[in-house]
Amino acid sequence: MKDYHALPARQEAMRLRQQLLSPAQPVTGPHAGHAGPDPHVYDGAADQALIVRDLPAVAPLATLIDRLYHAMFTRHPYLRQLFPESMDFQRAHLEHAFRFAIEHLDRPAELAGFCTRLGSGHRRLGVLPAHYHVFEESLVEALRATAGEAWERETERAWVRMHRFVTGAMIDGAAGTAREPGRWRATVVRHELRAPDLAVLRLHPCEPFHHRAGQYVPVQSPLLPHTWRSYTLACAPAGDLELHVRCVAAGGVSEALVTRTAPGDELHLGRPDGDTVLDDDLDRDVLIVAGGTGWATARALLEELVRRRPLGRTVHLFVGARSAAGFYDDAALTRLEARAPWLRVTRVTDADGPDPLPAALLRHADLSDRTAYLSGPAGLVATAAALLRRAGVPDHRIRHDPFPVGPGPVAPSGPPPAPGGSAARGAARTAPAGFPG
Repeated sequence: MKDYHALPARQEAMRLRQQLLSPAQPVTGPHAGHAGPDPHVYDGAADQALIVRDLPAVAPLATLIDRLYHAMFTRHPYLRQLFPESMDFQRAHLEHAFRFAIEHLDRPAELAGFCTRLGSGHRRLGVLPAHYHVFEESLVEALRATAGEAWERETERAWVRMHRFVTGAMIDGAAGTAREPGRWRATVVRHELRAPDLAVLRLHPCEPFHHRAGQYVPVQSPLLPHTWRSYTLACAPAGDLELHVRCVAAGGVSEALVTRTAPGDELHLGRPDGDTVLDDDLDRDVLIVAGGTGWATARALLEELVRRRPLGRTVHLFVGARSAAGFYDDAALTRLEARAPWLRVTRVTDADGPDPLPAALLRHADLSDRTAYLSGPAGLVATAAALLRRAGVPDHRIRHDPFPVGPGPVAPSGPPPAPGGSAARGAARTAPAGFPG
């Protein structure tokens, strides 16, 4: 408990120090405070070059992360209670976060914007600014232990600057949403099994909950404390919420929601996020491509379009499933078709040949002048996005949620991805996690 009471005092000291430091003032050691570098001044590309150059010295990242958590929980045992019982997903999530940050360091303004939003979402986890300081100490200890005598202190300082840049933006994001709840409660009012591994849940928020059509939301089941997964809300803003959840792994949140949740149960929701949303001014026709439970995103967007009544605009939906039985929510789509004379629907199944959705898109002649919204399995979204780019659709008119940042070599990346990140994973998202967890 001594550590617990010391952390709030340290947090206040850090806050005061942050006020004294200029945002552009360089930080030179691991205990110099948490004022993050200004994205307009910070030379992220230089730090990226140093980190990438010496990344083999701290590889594999899984080992570095194991040492980091060991150091953090040894120094401050009480922090273990902020994490789920199984750390496997958390370790993988943190590795994704490191890779995402390193790959985007040469675009600091973009990285800062993402981390600001991430920090606002992390309030639901009980993360305090003081925890970032503890994490930094543990990171430095793990870097030194993993690299050994070959470790360059210049590279260590680049890691520290990267960490402070990320966490500075996250602290700003949390402060900007301090008037909001850290999490919202919602009661399950309906639970329908549409397939042995797929459920549609209707939720009634216990407090006002504001979101935009096409956004996703972190969800926690009381069956798995401290464990959150994100799902697209399959509805436009209008009272109750709807989730489409496919069970992807035994023992996870999706299994708990599909097989062990019933009406009357209470779930916790985090702050909604995501850029797969409609523009305020619909200045072009719309193309929507959805596969599997990616239909949740498409349904929310279509409900919003029905509400807006887009005069003079057309919407073409390509929706795919493995078989006709895979159109688990076809009754809702049929109702939307009846209400929207401007909507054209192309249903595609695996029986239509290899890569049926991309093949159907290729048969559609007028792709280049549309704004496209993509959702579904990562491979489908990546293929569809590449096809649209080849057809002349610019990146800013191809909308989808982020791919998980998978394992593999880290290197400076090319042009910025389309709004919302690099791709999507159907209704369940794995966006890069914040550094402290």
